[in-house]
Amino acid sequence: MSPQLFAYLLEGLLTTLQLTVGAAVLGLAFSFAAGIATCSPNIVVRGIGRCYIELFRGISALVLLFWFVFALPYAGWQLEPMWAGILALALNIGAYGAEVVRGGIVAVPVAQIEAAVALNFTRSQRMRLVVLPQAIARMLPPFGNLLIELLKGTSVAYIVLIPDLTFAGQIVRNATGDSASVFTALLILYAVLAVIFTTIVRLIERRVAKSLGRQPTPGFFARIKGVRAQ
Repeated sequence: MSPQLFAYLLEGLLTTLQLTVGAAVLGLAFSFAAGIATCSPNIVVRGIGRCYIELFRGISALVLLFWFVFALPYAGWQLEPMWAGILALALNIGAYGAEVVRGGIVAVPVAQIEAAVALNFTRSQRMRLVVLPQAIARMLPPFGNLLIELLKGTSVAYIVLIPDLTFAGQIVRNATGDSASVFTALLILYAVLAVIFTTIVRLIERRVAKSLGRQPTPGFFARIKGVRAQ
């Protein structure tokens, strides 16, 4: 592989990272907004949150990406392919993340909420100071899984000519004719990215657990040895 082709592959790797991180940040905002909305006592707010979850959880991210790139311009809006990719992936993953947020919130023991009520905390104070800190610790493992799914989902972006890692791999394959080496390299690169993201989430999970006075989840090698979280 020539240095030029290798540099092109690295550019695709950078684009994949931009897609993943951008969609993860925006999707996290959608997740918390919709997840908290579904727990609201206001029926209208709950309905909006539930409609978002059911709508975007049922729409293919690829179809949504096509709609943003090819159909939205007919309504007078033109998005750059990169921004269209980030928005499509974020809306899709955010709908799944919203259910994670809702599950984490409802898993907080009722006694904790009752104690906050007894201390005259407002609803926003209860959510911010009591519920969310405990719920986030439960959300992190499934959020880590969704992050890996998001990373793999970025590969659909090449279909609308976003020069991500898969797109770059196709270009290198066409230039060299070496399918085995190129796709093996793609497999390794995606696996390495997944391990890096998983490690980051694990570190955050352990830090949050310690801040709550809980025993951190054992690491990879500790789990192999049979060590369990207490």
